[in-house]
Amino acid sequence: MPGEKKPGPSVKDDELYEKLRDEGESKEKAARIANSAANRSRTQVGREGGESRSYEKWTVEELHERAAELDIEGRSSMNKDELIEALRDH
Repeated sequence: MPGEKKPGPSVKDDELYEKLRDEGESKEKAARIANSAANRSRTQVGREGGESRSYEKWTVEELHERAAELDIEGRSSMNKDELIEALRDH
């Protein structure tokens, strides 16, 4: 499709990657899940699940700490919504 943006060549399941990104997952997490699903069945990967709760449930302090771990620039002046967006876009 015109204007459709493909993930990088390292992503093995483009469809799942795009679905996860549409649901708000970060690029890194979406790629990790999509690649894991390509190596095994999607059902098996889905059953494993994750331990992390939604960023909306994190405190601003927790979001700042995670942004620092990822070395996101400008994090010190970001509010909660901005931090969430920056983390998801990382």
